[in-house]
Amino acid sequence: MILPPAETPLYNHTLPVLESWLKIQGCRQDRSNLSVWRVKRPSWEAEISMEVEEIRVRYINAIAGNRDLQRAFPYSLSRKDIEDAIFIGP
Repeated sequence: MILPPAETPLYNHTLPVLESWLKIQGCRQDRSNLSVWRVKRPSWEAEISMEVEEIRVRYINAIAGNRDLQRAFPYSLSRKDIEDAIFIGP
C-alpha cells in the first residue's frame, strides 16, 4: 500500500492506510480491541490507541516508579509530525 506524502494530516488517511503505517512502524494490532496497537523498542514499549478525536500513546513504565506516560495527538497533525513524536519514545 502506498502512503500519502508524510506531510498529509492523519485525518486524510484512510483506516487501511493508517493500519499499514502502524505495521510499517513495527506495531501489532490487539486482536481483542482493534483500535489498540502495541510497539516494543529496545528501550521502551507503548500502546497506541486510535480514538475518535485523537491518537493516544501510553508509554509503559516510562516514568520513575514504573508509571506510565500518556500523550495525545490530534489527527490534524501530519503523519510525519505524529511519527516523530510517538516513535522517538518517551
